[in-house]
Amino acid sequence: MLTLPDMQHSRAINPDPAAFADVFLKSFTASEGAEEGGFVSALAADLIKTTPENGIAAFTAHEGDLCVGAVIFTRLYFPQTSRIVFLLSPMAVLPNHQGQGVGQGLIAYALSQLVGDIVVTYGDPAFYGKTGFAAIDPVVLPAPYPLSQPQGWIAQSLTKAPILPLEGPATCAPALQNPAYW
Repeated sequence: MLTLPDMQHSRAINPDPAAFADVFLKSFTASEGAEEGGFVSALAADLIKTTPENGIAAFTAHEGDLCVGAVIFTRLYFPQTSRIVFLLSPMAVLPNHQGQGVGQGLIAYALSQLVGDIVVTYGDPAFYGKTGFAAIDPVVLPAPYPLSQPQGWIAQSLTKAPILPLEGPATCAPALQNPAYW
């Protein structure tokens, strides 16, 4: 696992929605603009406020007292399996800490702490591939809604077992139940 000097990782127990939203606001505003920053920060806060405690896992990277990165995992539920599947979304690192391995270190830490079978995300295969994610066919692991960019649907096994087909569609956290996200 990538560890930077003075970087602490932890699971956020009862995370503060405003504190999490602030990391997402700063990160996404710098890279994507104010509208996207507001959109993703509101999503992060909504996930924390509305997802049942047993359906969410949030992790942070801190440098001293400053939260420099945050990632949220929520459960995806499939109708005919007991396998535990998490969705990684969203993830952010403060702009002045990007490009230093903070995000990859945070993801590696979070994956080492999650108890489940599979983690999937809908993002940049080049970035997430560095932490073990690989393309997955939506037929094998169906998304909750049709994907506008199926090449961004990537997953990995937490158990090292192959990812066998799951019957869908999946059900996601209430905050993500919007086809526009997909």
